[in-house]
Amino acid sequence: MTSLPSPAIELSADEARRIALRAQGFLGAPDRRSGVRGVLRHLGAVQLDTISVLARSHELIPYARLGAVGRDTVEAAYWTDTHAFEYWSHAACILPIEEWPHFAFRRRAYRTRPQWHHDLPAGAYDQVIKQLRAEGPLTATELGGAKNKGEWWDWSESKIAVERALMHGEVVCTERRSWKRVYDLAERAVPDALLHDDLSDAACLRRLVRLAGEALGVGTRADIADYHRLKGEQFDAVVADSGLVPVTVQGWSKPAWADPKALETTPRGRHRTTLLSPFDSLVWERARTERIFGFTHRLEAYVPKPKRIHGYFAMPLLAGGRLLGRVDPAREGSTLVAKQVTLDTPKAVAPMAQALLEAASWVGCDAVRVERVNRPELTAELVAALT
Repeated sequence: MTSLPSPAIELSADEARRIALRAQGFLGAPDRRSGVRGVLRHLGAVQLDTISVLARSHELIPYARLGAVGRDTVEAAYWTDTHAFEYWSHAACILPIEEWPHFAFRRRAYRTRPQWHHDLPAGAYDQVIKQLRAEGPLTATELGGAKNKGEWWDWSESKIAVERALMHGEVVCTERRSWKRVYDLAERAVPDALLHDDLSDAACLRRLVRLAGEALGVGTRADIADYHRLKGEQFDAVVADSGLVPVTVQGWSKPAWADPKALETTPRGRHRTTLLSPFDSLVWERARTERIFGFTHRLEAYVPKPKRIHGYFAMPLLAGGRLLGRVDPAREGSTLVAKQVTLDTPKAVAPMAQALLEAASWVGCDAVRVERVNRPELTAELVAALT
């Protein structure tokens, strides 16, 4: 690692927290005019996930920032008029289409992998490209079937081929249809001005490090590199030329960098009260969440049920710029069920009720039922606040 310049700016832990909240769109007036597309451009990446409880994670991200934007509106904002594409960033993510050139480094890296994870018979790759060219956007099922007859990971030849083409950049995922990827040729789906891999690896990395720094406001090497799943040494190679400035944050044991624009003004404005997807970029990096908010959070969907502490899809409660608890929700008809509510403080009762009622209304529920509360003495107060 190269030697680091001595930071001239020192931030308190509270200043860093508020900078992070503003950068992520949770402090200050929401940009409703730019809407969902504005949220996507501002964050630079919106993570996708298969789990759907209240809604899928990519729907929960704009909802948390903008309020009750229609779910059809969310999908249309992502997938119409060539505004976005899906690719591997923090994980599988929706990305602004203008960032296509900046993932050239990753496409090149994938192309150098000899076989990726699956063997592919000769001609299968070319056949998928030929079929997409002739028939237009298609799902893996329409390309010949997504799976063989084995376990769920036993992909068909056409699925392996089209996913390899996606990673290489010859094919683009242009939308999700019933949660299936819809594939098209990049030459058709990406605007001509953006359809190139001309940028060097260094230029791509500089851009992504800068974007991550802007989206986070302030972060450590690990925070910023993790945003687009870069390696630490990739971050080290470009951070000095990224435009981010070194800072120290009281209580943080590691060096940090900040978006210089985030340092120009003091973060002020109204705090959003909302439930967060566990895949929200405010909280997706667990060590950062604990460092900034003093809040330990783990997705327990893949933890055996008897070992879960907070529930299958526990959603953190953000209120007043703090994480005050969490709830594991479900839906039964027109009722939102708070299967397990965790309140870290009695002050969390009112914002939890507000967040649950808003979420229920957004997904078309007209009632909220509470099943369990970690502090039984607060149950009656919560139920009263909900009614």
